[in-house]
Amino acid sequence: MAMQRITKLSKFARISLLELGYLFMLCVWVSSSAYGQSNSGNSQLKTVVIDAGHGGKDPGCHGGYSHEKDVCLSMALKLGKLIKEKYPKINVKYTRETDVFIELIERANIANRANADLFICIHANAGSNVAYGTETYVLGLHRTESQKKVMERENSIISLEDDKGAKYKDFDLTPDAMIAIQLQQNVNLNNAIKFASALQKEFKSIGRYDRGVKQAGFLVLYKTSMPSVLIETGFLTNPNEESFIGKTDGQDKMAKAMFEAFVKYKKDFEGKDAEGHSGGAETVHVEDNKTPEEKIPDNVPSQELFFSVQIVSSNEALDPSSAKFKGEKVYEYVQDKMFKYYTGIFMKDLEAAKKHKVAMQEKGFSSAFVVAFYQGERISIEKAIKLAEK
Repeated sequence: MAMQRITKLSKFARISLLELGYLFMLCVWVSSSAYGQSNSGNSQLKTVVIDAGHGGKDPGCHGGYSHEKDVCLSMALKLGKLIKEKYPKINVKYTRETDVFIELIERANIANRANADLFICIHANAGSNVAYGTETYVLGLHRTESQKKVMERENSIISLEDDKGAKYKDFDLTPDAMIAIQLQQNVNLNNAIKFASALQKEFKSIGRYDRGVKQAGFLVLYKTSMPSVLIETGFLTNPNEESFIGKTDGQDKMAKAMFEAFVKYKKDFEGKDAEGHSGGAETVHVEDNKTPEEKIPDNVPSQELFFSVQIVSSNEALDPSSAKFKGEKVYEYVQDKMFKYYTGIFMKDLEAAKKHKVAMQEKGFSSAFVVAFYQGERISIEKAIKLAEK
């Protein structure tokens, strides 16, 4: 791809460099907090630019009936309307208000020319038909292969631009460059992470699965000179997700959640608490390493590798309390238009899953079999075994 300039570092050197960079950034953040170098009411959030991802000849990803470009535009316009209604003095600008194609760098230029105080990119995700949840990105280094894939998918639209992405050839996305940018834009990055964290909390409050605040080298964020985030609102490739973000009611809820996060961020940015009084900023961090306990809420499977036992398949969704499950606590995923239910979470423990399979068969689920999941997606048992051995 046009934007890739890869520096070949040894694995040890790469890890050491990242750790050094993040340690230094942490020291800068702690230092600025200790000496009170925050906004403390001296700044006002005057301009926000909202970027609806894709558009025109670039449809983005798609589900069974919806396209990313349409879903993004709907949520962007809804969010802007909510902000304008509550804060009529705030200048709300859009990178696009209709179905048109805008180059990635021009989206950043629009925000820079407007002297925006905040840049919000709204996208929808793609993956397997069982991947789900909402995640928010800030500019930085991808830490996992799944984050890299999201970055590459969103960056790949430069091939649709007139020069086929030639203008991005000098965009350095190597680890050295990303760390340098993060250090140079420390205040912007900290504020971006604060806003991203507020977004994820609000998404979680409306029942969305929290995939966390993450980092990746998105070209659309590379040249912005203000706190900037990219929101992946959900997976259009998952029928259940599409039925939420692909429809007006779900888009309304997502826009309202973004707005509530904006309200909280604005008060923090301007040094005011919920009552309008001056207050200290809350320290937040990028949630790259959740513990297994945090990743397995009562009704949501883990993003880590785990084995389970599938016990029921159905042409239609079933109530978890259905008598068909014989009192077992079950989780659902959709595959090939079938609703499938599994029980038991066994972190990297295939033997425990096999024993559970026998127990389920003895309980009457004669067709029970072991399944494996990694990062919210079902994978083959062979692949799971290899991952478990690492």
